Amino acid sequence: MVRFFTAGESHGQGLVIIVEGVPAGLPISEDYIGVHLARRQKGYGRGGRMLIEQDRAKIISGVRHGLTLGSPIGMTLENKDWANWEEAMAVDPLEGPPQSPRTQRITRLR
Repeated sequence: MVRFFTAGESHGQGLVIIVEGVPAGLPISEDYIGVHLARRQKGYGRGGRMLIEQDRAKIISGVRHGLTLGSPIGMTLENKDWANWEEAMAVDPLEGPPQSPRTQRITRLR
């Protein structure tokens, strides 16, 4: 059984993907994954942002010399727009006066 897990948020620093249950010896590459990531950009009803963002997966484990090892495959997807969200989506505690814009709770999109 193939299972996958993800961690991260759309405006976070990036996504982490773990895929387990893939048998050893299957050919796979970052380019192959990239072709399939590009397919999602062509979906009906997608916003203009989808046309400018180009996701690129980086394989960090589970593949050697282009072949799966049979162990879980780890990948990352960097959010290239992270610099615009770094302060709003930071993982560290909020600092500042209780009513400052930095510490006020975000309850709606800006």
